[in-house]
Amino acid sequence: MTEPPRRTRAQQRRDTEARILTAARETFAGLGYERTTIRAVATAAGVNAGLVMHYFGSKEELFARAAHLSPHELPPGDPAEALLAVLRERLEGEPVASLVLLRSMLTHTEAADGLREAASEWLERIEAAIPAGDADLRAGLIGAIMMGVVVDRYLLKLGSLADAPADDLLALLRPCFESLVGAR
Repeated sequence: MTEPPRRTRAQQRRDTEARILTAARETFAGLGYERTTIRAVATAAGVNAGLVMHYFGSKEELFARAAHLSPHELPPGDPAEALLAVLRERLEGEPVASLVLLRSMLTHTEAADGLREAASEWLERIEAAIPAGDADLRAGLIGAIMMGVVVDRYLLKLGSLADAPADDLLALLRPCFESLVGAR
């Protein structure tokens, strides 16, 4: 019987940092910036608060790392279908990093700035895919619809969006997205 290879200290550090970051994302997404504490993140990650500070230095830096959104590429092909595919990802798997920003944007300037920066990049990609003179307005509407659906599904839970199958939501939104990208 062979023993599994021993993990190096560097691997252990990366694993611990990743565990803390995952716990931070979940905690910030659930509580927002103001109500999240280093101690709560540490407890969720199964480490002590000093270790969180060792890896991230401050609550602000932890938040910045937890809230970082990777630039989302628009898949090639029909723009309406590409946008619906991106929305499907967000409906089928909770977009925790996005929720960190969305939950905190009204009370924390850094969250608002981070969301504005990520959304601007995303809207530029959408706009570039729309062959219309008012592509910026159309991209803004698509972005607002997508953000609104995510906010309602995961944060507000006002209606049946929280439990609706992704396919049902996408079927209803398809004509709207097709119209906005100029496919109809």
